[in-house]
Amino acid sequence: MRARLASLTVTPREFERVAQVALVALTLIVLTGAAVRLSGSGLGCPNWPRCYGHVYPPLDTHALIEFSNRVVGAIVGVVTIVAAAAAWRRRPFRRDLAWLALLLPLGVVAQAVLGGYTVEEKLAPGFVMAHFALSMVILIAAVALVWRAREADDRARYNADRPAVWAVRALSPLAVIVLFAGTAATAAGPHSGGAVGQLIKRLHFDGAGTLNLVIHAHGALAFGFGLVSVVVWVMLERRQAGASLRRAVSLLCVLIAVQGIVGTVQYETHLPSELVWVHVALATLTWLCVLWSVAAAGRLEPRARRNTAQIRP
Repeated sequence: MRARLASLTVTPREFERVAQVALVALTLIVLTGAAVRLSGSGLGCPNWPRCYGHVYPPLDTHALIEFSNRVVGAIVGVVTIVAAAAAWRRRPFRRDLAWLALLLPLGVVAQAVLGGYTVEEKLAPGFVMAHFALSMVILIAAVALVWRAREADDRARYNADRPAVWAVRALSPLAVIVLFAGTAATAAGPHSGGAVGQLIKRLHFDGAGTLNLVIHAHGALAFGFGLVSVVVWVMLERRQAGASLRRAVSLLCVLIAVQGIVGTVQYETHLPSELVWVHVALATLTWLCVLWSVAAAGRLEPRARRNTAQIRP
């Protein structure tokens, strides 16, 4: 029995790969979910967890698309369960990784429940926006898990450059605001998630001008976020921050620039669903890059530790 248990142990390198697979899977489900909405298949299966009262979908395009996303979600759930189990079988065992990994399947379960309510509420804007927001929250745990799995122990790397750490961290709330504005723009736009003939509620707090108002607000916020990101990049270059941190922020600036181009083109072409999907995909990658930048910046070095290091010489 002991021999069998010993054979189930996971090495640090193996666990790192499992964590990476879980991160990719959790990113993939965001993109497939966006495809469901943009294809008008949000109510392809009007009830949950069954589809038209059956465990399998009818031979209808929208139903098959929606049901396929549910299948992908189930697969992602299995992947996260494997990651959580692997964290507890990792040797040497690390409590921080075990708790982070446990958040992934719990997050998937929460997404499934929220997704069910979203369908039952006929894709009400608030539920759809919350569904996407929860995906972004789960990605925080997934990125943290991958990053911490790369460390030799559970002691996070400290960074003595406090201004650099705070500057990079300041990008996170700005990114959250831009993402929220983006979800509001989608909720007010023509891609409600429903098929032709289905009446789906949209944001309309400013009447017919809601979409135009939200889109311009989103664009202005994204532009400001891009400017701040460039300022942070210049600051890191001048302070000669770590190479991995500078690469992450450089990539972030590039993604924001590409996002701006795609967003402008999709607005001028009256929001074609294909470009909107690309915009959502880039937004997800941008969020991942923000998280990676924060992780690469490291933790603030405690003042007591810094003072001790200065006294020793």
